[in-house]
Amino acid sequence: MSTSATQDVVRTVREAAAQEREPLLVIEPLEAFLDAAGLGDGPLTVAPIGDGHSNVTYALSRGDLRLVLRRPPRGPLPPSAHDVLREAKLLSALGPAGVRVPEVLATCDDGTVIGAPFYLMPLIDGHVLTRRLPSDLDAAGGRRQVGEEVVDALIELHAVDVQAAGLSDFGRPGAYLERQLRRFRGLLERNATRPLPELERVAELLSCDIPATATTTVVHGDYRLGNVMFAPGAPTRLSAMLDWELAALGDPLADLGYLTATWAEPGDPPNPMLDLSAVTRLPGFLDRHALARRYAERTGRDLAALGWYQALALWKAAIFLEGSYQRHLAGSTDDPYFARLGDGVPALAGAARAAIDGAHG
Repeated sequence: MSTSATQDVVRTVREAAAQEREPLLVIEPLEAFLDAAGLGDGPLTVAPIGDGHSNVTYALSRGDLRLVLRRPPRGPLPPSAHDVLREAKLLSALGPAGVRVPEVLATCDDGTVIGAPFYLMPLIDGHVLTRRLPSDLDAAGGRRQVGEEVVDALIELHAVDVQAAGLSDFGRPGAYLERQLRRFRGLLERNATRPLPELERVAELLSCDIPATATTTVVHGDYRLGNVMFAPGAPTRLSAMLDWELAALGDPLADLGYLTATWAEPGDPPNPMLDLSAVTRLPGFLDRHALARRYAERTGRDLAALGWYQALALWKAAIFLEGSYQRHLAGSTDDPYFARLGDGVPALAGAARAAIDGAHG
């Protein structure tokens, strides 16, 4: 295997050290780790999975064994972000509680193995929906069932008994919304590559009218269509909730706000988040109001302030993606999605402003 300045996967530690930019995987020490963990036998092959816009995900094949590896992206990274071991701990607790999550098979906190901490889980067969709908999910009623399953899986997550699941120490249970505002304002200061006055104004408007949190649950933190997987074939079933790096104990309506704010409908102007789930623009999918209504009917929660939570979601997404744009400018990623954020982040900031203005009537 030859090396280059932009190669993400190399075979040896020596090859990794010879690169101008750190690789994302180093094969030989990873094979040794798999041997020690009793995971497969023989040569290892790897392939990237998904868009890779946040934490990095690879499919591993070793004999008959199929695995998924999750690790942080290259830096620079915000403090406490992309903590994959925290993510793995959460999945290990949520699975026995009945939440639709993959099983964690092994974790590694030794950064010398592949260059960063990582964890491993089984490769699950299924579909992640983005811009197209697989034919096996497009049977009669399948498009509607996608939305119903996304909401129902979220309801299951929000019903988890935090104490019984051993997650009481997963985060501070109080003042979640206030902490989110403080944290992301700090991220905006660190991430900004140019003046973004619209995001500053949205922060002020959000801070002036913070809803009271009625209950505290585990929240996913990035719950959108592109972060769930559907089993192949009929009936349509959501088989796994993915990408838990922003999970916390907090206000469950933050998840519903994020889901609905990033759920594309026909006629929506483009922005970087809606573009990730453009498939729901097709006829037959539930709209945002129907998703929210199903959640309200099945949980009894008051959604009067949902517009505020939607504005919070878009504001946070814009700030997070500005950090991704910073990484693009620094040359630490070649992802073409990040290259488009020069215009995409201001568009998302405008959507956040429209949402908070709408929430205020």
